[in-house]
Amino acid sequence: MATHEHEITEPVDLCLPDGSLNPAAVGWSRKPLHRANLRGWGRTKRWEHWCVATPTHLVALTVSDLDFLALNSVYVLEFGPGGREFECSSIVPAGRGVRLPDTLAGAPGSEDVVVGPARPTGGKVRIEIRDENAGTRLRARCLTPERLPLEVGLLVSRPEGHESLSVVVPWSEQRFQYTSKHTALPASGRLRIGGEIAKFGGEGNETWAVLDHGRGRWPRTVDWNWGAASGRTDGHTVGLQFGGRWTEGTGSTENGLCVDGRLTKIGEELDWQWSVTDPLAPWTLRTPSSGQVDLTFTPFHNRSVHTDVGLIANRTDQRFGHYDGRIRTDDGAEIAVEHLLGWAEDVHMRW
Repeated sequence: MATHEHEITEPVDLCLPDGSLNPAAVGWSRKPLHRANLRGWGRTKRWEHWCVATPTHLVALTVSDLDFLALNSVYVLEFGPGGREFECSSIVPAGRGVRLPDTLAGAPGSEDVVVGPARPTGGKVRIEIRDENAGTRLRARCLTPERLPLEVGLLVSRPEGHESLSVVVPWSEQRFQYTSKHTALPASGRLRIGGEIAKFGGEGNETWAVLDHGRGRWPRTVDWNWGAASGRTDGHTVGLQFGGRWTEGTGSTENGLCVDGRLTKIGEELDWQWSVTDPLAPWTLRTPSSGQVDLTFTPFHNRSVHTDVGLIANRTDQRFGHYDGRIRTDDGAEIAVEHLLGWAEDVHMRW
């Protein structure tokens, strides 16, 4: 079922010269084509968020510029009973020293991003996002809460012709978001915590990266759902990308399926069902009209973050778990989804 949304096939500026939304930028694309030439201060948000899932760990790196501050973080979750979980976060007033490009950081032709000191101490964080011939190099350093040195070194591959989902969500001429979501990207590398080293990637140790690239001018408060997963199932390499609530009424969605590198754009809002009282209860995600998505998400861990520090209030419940069910591509292929590792989150943000 083809989407009703406009497909963009040529490079385009996100904004007009006065900083308002460029009407020609509203739509979606199979590869990043927007230049986020944002202007103004106070409601502008920029970030690069990489999440890498392995059979044993999940590692997430975030560099963000929220105008009045920058928040850079390294998150690690070790799967299994007794697995460690911690986050190293660095808040930078007024975003000093954090500059994110108008296009994807670390992509060919764009700028690399480096934040934090080379050898961080205390609560400081070092994150590098760099372009390499083979893909995007991710590096990070910080100290764990136990003051153990942590180092991340990962290489995310760029398979030839692999498609992603980029979309502009227009709330108004002055409030809008450009998001570029990339799923099912093969990755390899290692994580060192103190004297322990975990190696990722290669046969029998499949490791997959997801990128959430965001540039926009946001309203003061917003609620959203985000779900994503990557892996091999039913003889295919599958990436799931779903968003909810924040896109309702805009005419745009951030829903798509990446199967063997080819994107199926879903223009229909999903029906999300989950428990607000039981964090490990199963979720259901379905397309109510087209039948292209019929999935159950079963969490095994809830990452709960509730903060209120004046300008920013955040309630995030991010569940990690597995997707099961079925999906259907635009060409009619029915694919069984079995135990695909990913996450689903419920967020309320004031910023």
